Amino acid sequence: MLTDQSATVVRATLPAVGAAIEEITGRFYERLFAAHPQLLRDLFNRGNQAAGSQRQALAGSIAAFATYLVDHPDERPDVMLHRIAHKHASLGVRADQYPVVHEHLFAAIVEVLGDAVTPEVATAWDEVYWLMANALIAIEQRLYAEQDVVDADVWREWEVEARSDATEDVATFVLRPADGRPAPAFKAGQYVSVQVELPDGARQIRQYSLTGAPSATTRSIAVKRVHGTGAAPDGEVSRHLHAQVREGDRLRVSAPYGDLVLDAVETPLLLASAGIGCTPVLAMLEQLAADGHTGPVTVVHGDRSPASHALRADHETLTEKLADASAHFWYEEPGSARNTGLVDLTDVSVAPGTRAYLCGPLPFMRAVRGQLLDKGVAAADIHYEVFGPDLWLAAP
Repeated sequence: MLTDQSATVVRATLPAVGAAIEEITGRFYERLFAAHPQLLRDLFNRGNQAAGSQRQALAGSIAAFATYLVDHPDERPDVMLHRIAHKHASLGVRADQYPVVHEHLFAAIVEVLGDAVTPEVATAWDEVYWLMANALIAIEQRLYAEQDVVDADVWREWEVEARSDATEDVATFVLRPADGRPAPAFKAGQYVSVQVELPDGARQIRQYSLTGAPSATTRSIAVKRVHGTGAAPDGEVSRHLHAQVREGDRLRVSAPYGDLVLDAVETPLLLASAGIGCTPVLAMLEQLAADGHTGPVTVVHGDRSPASHALRADHETLTEKLADASAHFWYEEPGSARNTGLVDLTDVSVAPGTRAYLCGPLPFMRAVRGQLLDKGVAAADIHYEVFGPDLWLAAP
């Protein structure tokens, strides 16, 4: 991985770079969008940029990758790289965009750190960048090849076959390929990107989990309307889909990607979600039911209330179809049916050798992961999916 000389320099400078990394990534995005405004308009999430979450995620991934390189010189953090590569592939990121990122990122490093960036420091961190970039490029090229994607063109037109409201803030869309060709295969737990043109001409992109069975001829997504809080604005794409998209309309949808997929499914499983994080779990449950899965499955979900629990009936029905499964739902509003409050696994039996899959807000996943570790679940057997920027790395 890193050369010995670069590893020594990176180890020595990591505290200083880490302390300034959010300032560096902030300046990076300013420079990048000034030179290439179309990237903010048509590729990057404007809401995440406004809230600062994309900057935090980038800072966290760079710091985590560099730390891993110096702590594990003979290894590579493939779990982190694969998660990033799947996100990139769903957006159609190209190999020729990495030199552009390099140009503006390293200009931001010099701008923030000044004379501390000696030629030796620049060379060492340049090596870090290209180790990460080339690894991502290789993984992304492999992902594109698996979906027969040429030149990173992941987009295809789909027609809305049906639309319904699952809750006040969640709409479901059933999609079919507009060109009549078969829908591409996907694995339960994966997502697609949806690109819409907004009134100002921007073509913004968001990811949504596929909720139906992989064997279906159509594809289904559930879209939660995002309400702005604090610095974060209302969700542009989710509000557009809720307000404007109806049966017969067309959407640009990517090939399916995502690494939160079932593995070794004969082992005991725990599928934990909160809010709209239930969507990949529903696809997993439908796949398990279709496969006649007989192993133990524990289904865990947290929500504000039964009324806000999107696709609750499907959540229950699919669990009941399995030979050895139990569902445990928690609702925060007092007086709700079942458990009241946040998800608490104290009285939930977790079988030895359980493999866990988590999807939901970061505080929820951190809390559930901690409870699972306390119950003896191996850290390597706890997998997660984050909607939006992966801030787990930014604030471990």
